[in-house]
Amino acid sequence: FVVTRPEIVDPKAFAEQVADVIRAHDILRLKGFAAVTGKPMRLTLQAVGPRIDTYFDRPFTADEPRETRLVVIGQAGLDHTAIEAALKA
Repeated sequence: FVVTRPEIVDPKAFAEQVADVIRAHDILRLKGFAAVTGKPMRLTLQAVGPRIDTYFDRPFTADEPRETRLVVIGQAGLDHTAIEAALKA
């Protein structure tokens, strides 16, 4: 499922938050892009288990919304509501 949230302020803190959510909910994989306040480029996030890689890949295009979109992948039975709330906190 996909979680959408507004821009983030601190990439390092957000990566730690994502790792905590992954551990707490047994998420297998998470990937997506984050908009970081004050940065023109997208922050790519890729996680396998609690191991997270991040890097800036390309500038946002003029017609692309400045938002954070994460795809959460796991086994059946994930608590979508709790995971979404934790990623938006």
